[in-house]
Amino acid sequence: MAIAGAIIVGALSGVGLPPDLMGSAPREQDWSALAAEVRVVDGDTLRLGDRTLRLAAIDAPERGQSCADGAGLAFDCGAAAAEALSRLVNGRSVLCTVSGRDRFGRGLGTCTAGGVDLNSGLVSSGWALAYGDDPAMLAREALARASGRGLWAGNFTRPEDWRRRN
Repeated sequence: MAIAGAIIVGALSGVGLPPDLMGSAPREQDWSALAAEVRVVDGDTLRLGDRTLRLAAIDAPERGQSCADGAGLAFDCGAAAAEALSRLVNGRSVLCTVSGRDRFGRGLGTCTAGGVDLNSGLVSSGWALAYGDDPAMLAREALARASGRGLWAGNFTRPEDWRRRN
């Protein structure tokens, strides 16, 4: 009888507890925001209502980061990257698949707005670099570089190097 009681208590011990306590929380979450709730923070960060999301597998210049255009004139390439992200969002609702958190606790994921992939779009337009070893993203970066788009039209310091020295 004691064995049967122990089995029943063991079986019921997880009942009523949140699933993440039992290790069964979903690895990915879907976040969305209506157009009016979407704010571009910088070239690779969005506010979706009260949540902050960093676009995964890319690295964009920081606001205030100086780059040179094709004529050698300095400009704020971080602001230009944020503007490029704003153009991709284009006042539309955003859907994201969040697959983790960055070191600052922000959601880390891939997003679309009106069917446009924001992560890939920034790399393809040359306003963000591929971050990591995703072959598709690296190919997009190589094409943007070869075509002289965005950052690749002039000279810039890689965003991670710029952050280290500032």
